[in-house]
Amino acid sequence: MRRQDSQDAPLFGEDDDNIKATKSKIRHPLASFFHLFFRASAILVYLLCDILSSRFIACMVTIILLLSCDFWTVKNVSGRLLVGLRWWNHVDEDGKSHWVFESRKTHSLNGTSSAESRIFWLGLIVCPVFWVIFVFSTVFSLKLKWLAVVIMGLVLQWANLYGYVRCKVGGKSDLRNMAKNYLGVQFLKQAMKKTEAP
Repeated sequence: MRRQDSQDAPLFGEDDDNIKATKSKIRHPLASFFHLFFRASAILVYLLCDILSSRFIACMVTIILLLSCDFWTVKNVSGRLLVGLRWWNHVDEDGKSHWVFESRKTHSLNGTSSAESRIFWLGLIVCPVFWVIFVFSTVFSLKLKWLAVVIMGLVLQWANLYGYVRCKVGGKSDLRNMAKNYLGVQFLKQAMKKTEAP
């Protein structure tokens, strides 16, 4: 597993260095739309499936197709365009599998904006929470025929979330160090509050 700052591999949209994007505007409206469209559509079809159709197989296939389109779109298009991140698996000559997590060094030159970043991360984090809720509700309501569908939704959306978090913060050691640093800062704040109290 490795993390790269993508100097050697061009990302989508890096050829457009002439176009300057403002920080607050959405430069890639189509990518932003489809980043949320497939995710929200899969959730809506799952929620409204009993109302829309009594055919389980038709609903299941529709949801899985929407989830697959979402996975592909987020992994291959919107992550690159909206936040300048990408991840993939590479197999070397020896047959060993390597996960690669990349991020651009400079975001402002390549057209990412804060609005696009908020859209990307909001969609990436909120939707897997829905699928976690669906897993628990499916188990507790004993609608076990839906369990495979909701687990598929959770796995596909969790994979993208995990991949992009790894791109953003780096490798496993970086995640551990970030957690340790956060806990250390929280402990220090608590200790300072106790010493300041009369």
